[in-house]
Amino acid sequence: MKKTNRVCAMCGRPEGKDLKVISVFDSLNLCTDCISYIDTVRDTQLSQEKKDTKKKDGGSIPKPREIKEFLDQYVIGQEEAKKYLSVAVYNHYKRINQKGDDDIDIEKSNVVLVGPTGTGKTLLAKSIARLLDVPFTIVDATVLTEAGYVGEDIESLLTRLLQACDYDVERAERGIVFIDEIDKIARKGDNPSITRDVSGEGVQQGLLKLLEGSVVLVPPNGGRKHPEQKMIPVDTKNILFICGGAFDGIERKIAARLNTHVVGYGHDEKSRKQQRENLMRFVMPGDLKSFGLIPEIIGRLPVLTSLEPLDRDALRRILTEPKNAITRQYKKLFETDGVELVFEDSALDAVVDKAIEYKLGARGLRSIVETVMVDPMFEVPSSGDKSFIVTGDFVNSQLEKAHFGKMEIK
Repeated sequence: MKKTNRVCAMCGRPEGKDLKVISVFDSLNLCTDCISYIDTVRDTQLSQEKKDTKKKDGGSIPKPREIKEFLDQYVIGQEEAKKYLSVAVYNHYKRINQKGDDDIDIEKSNVVLVGPTGTGKTLLAKSIARLLDVPFTIVDATVLTEAGYVGEDIESLLTRLLQACDYDVERAERGIVFIDEIDKIARKGDNPSITRDVSGEGVQQGLLKLLEGSVVLVPPNGGRKHPEQKMIPVDTKNILFICGGAFDGIERKIAARLNTHVVGYGHDEKSRKQQRENLMRFVMPGDLKSFGLIPEIIGRLPVLTSLEPLDRDALRRILTEPKNAITRQYKKLFETDGVELVFEDSALDAVVDKAIEYKLGARGLRSIVETVMVDPMFEVPSSGDKSFIVTGDFVNSQLEKAHFGKMEIK
């Protein structure tokens, strides 16, 4: 008796040498290609349902204390800033998930972080985005200019947010944008001039509609807008904007406001220096206005908090305690070669001393460790050694070899 080939009920192809058809039920035959396609569609739908459930479920938002505990794993110190940021983010996503059953419309609370370079402003924003699993992008405000001038349009920062989530507009509209170097777009002066301030006040004016919340037409590939170009409408009402800046020199404006000049014999130089270093804690919206931010943009950044300069103890902890601490990263790198890496306390102290000496902040710790570890990373994988110990003397010798000691600090 001649054997009858089975035919796939979905695609209609008969069973052959290169195609296998399976009898799923008595009267239903499916080929392996169609079965694989069904599995893929099922997995995609289940994944999307989980995302949608997470979006709709207001209870899935971590509480402020939980957000801060998560930040503690990655950011050392800065307790006040972490508290402010945790509350702001929690309230923002509660606002997104609020039920529209009354007339109370909760407004968006964007955040501005003020602090010296290397204190953790960008790291705080990155860690928040990692916890919430939302689209996140970092934009440098220094490249932005008014429309029609050389530079990037204001809308380009939304293009980067869209790229971060594969142009899923719905996800992008719940994302976080970190605008770095916000202080670099300060108004250049109070006196009007014949030349336009296209990278200062002009950018601030352009940011107003984004920060407050409006539908913005975004060029899909960034760059300049063209009349023939197809734009993507993005509603910024539910996008959280976190702005960060060093605001170098704002301490003088705070000191002038507080009138901190001390007269008398009861205050030594050490106490006066301590007062000057802690001035950033007293920053107020009026100080930002004096620095050059326009009142309209300050009003759209209602949550203002400062980051403190990192002292010796904080820098020492940053080297070892965070989950992604630089010493842990190097230990992991050496582990892949079967080598145990050990940092002695004297080595860590030497790295911190050099970071303090050159005022490099937390970001400088990595550059110092990178300089110290170049030779070991080059030699040890080929040496056959099973362990390598980094001592204080080794750190100092490596830095001297790299001419760190000959750097001049202005």
